[in-house]
Amino acid sequence: MQLIIGGAFQGKKEYAMAVQGLEEKDMKDGAKASYEDIFSARCLYHFHEWIRARLLENRDLSNLEEELSGKNPEIVLISNELGYGVVPVDAFDRKYREAVGRICTRTAARAKRVVRVTCGIGTVIKDA
Repeated sequence: MQLIIGGAFQGKKEYAMAVQGLEEKDMKDGAKASYEDIFSARCLYHFHEWIRARLLENRDLSNLEEELSGKNPEIVLISNELGYGVVPVDAFDRKYREAVGRICTRTAARAKRVVRVTCGIGTVIKDA
């Protein structure tokens, strides 16, 4: 499992395509993907949006990274970093932001590689 994180519009998807040799057909958009799609996709971008959709479905994501490790251990996940701005006023948006942070933290702990992308440049922060 690999996790690519960074701010919005920083070139994360393009970085993943170049470094991982991915093509558009290999990638699923998390904003449109189903719950099951994450277990078969080679790469899922907008992982944070996939999490949002699952929260709206009241899914339990407390063991997601463990399930991913078993069912799709080679997946590349691409997520925006959400915790650097103003704390949302809306309760759901606060829950969502916290969930993304916690899930990405647990996923990074299990991932063999974690990269932070800024201005299209990837900085490897974990390479196990």
